[in-house]
Amino acid sequence: MSNRHERVAEEIKKVVSETIRTKVSDPDIGMITVTDVELTKEMEVATIYFTSLNENREEVEAALGRAKGLVRSEVAREIRIRKAPELQFKYDTSIEYGNKIENLLNEIKDK
Repeated sequence: MSNRHERVAEEIKKVVSETIRTKVSDPDIGMITVTDVELTKEMEVATIYFTSLNENREEVEAALGRAKGLVRSEVAREIRIRKAPELQFKYDTSIEYGNKIENLLNEIKDK
């Protein structure tokens, strides 16, 4: 990813996190953390990865989908780019995967 892509992705991450925290009032979202943003090459689509304390991931993804318009308008307002990217929200499973690997390593070490 180019330097510009990285900077724009980081700015999108900040704006999305702040918008969800302060302007989205859907109780289904609860406490989430935006972990990463991936942009397509043309910066037309931004995939936003998140983790949540809420156990029902589908409910959280649906709530974020409902708030997508508000979040995208805030991204367009805050970041100076030609066109605000379409937003896609995906649950980040990397933390769970890391915990699983760590547990397996601990089991091996204990044997």
